[in-house]
Amino acid sequence: MKVGIIMGSLSDYPTVERAEKILAGFGVDYETRIISAHRTPSVAEEFASGAESDGIEVIIAAAGKAAHLAGVIASYTPLPVIGLPVKSSTLDGLDSLLSVVQMPNGVPVATVAIGGAENAALLAVQILSVKYAELRSAMKVYKESMEREVMKVDSEFRRAGGS
Repeated sequence: MKVGIIMGSLSDYPTVERAEKILAGFGVDYETRIISAHRTPSVAEEFASGAESDGIEVIIAAAGKAAHLAGVIASYTPLPVIGLPVKSSTLDGLDSLLSVVQMPNGVPVATVAIGGAENAALLAVQILSVKYAELRSAMKVYKESMEREVMKVDSEFRRAGGS
């Protein structure tokens, strides 16, 4: 099982790195590359067209500003593509979000929140878990762990008021 992670520029890496950590925690292999939809379009096409034969099963595409990377990749591959909008200095990433989420019919891209690297990785794990039962089991354990943590914090925080 392998996830391809691509980002439009090196400045996107602090966001992407959080997705890598989640994937590594689930034991999912990944390959991270810098590929620009605008500055290296032929490389983007080559990557997307060859991803399946390279063993990639899900792609996470992170980009800021015009953020066309996820859509360009999705147009060249039958694999699921998860768009990860990256917060940019202008418009706080809203431009990126809208560029990723507003795809035309026939070119779907799943989209997570601006800077939502953890959710992009978790969604990739969930997609892979359809095929890999061990990931489905690991995801159940992860969700149970989250629940326990919230319950622990609640028990330590719980407040009561009144007379």
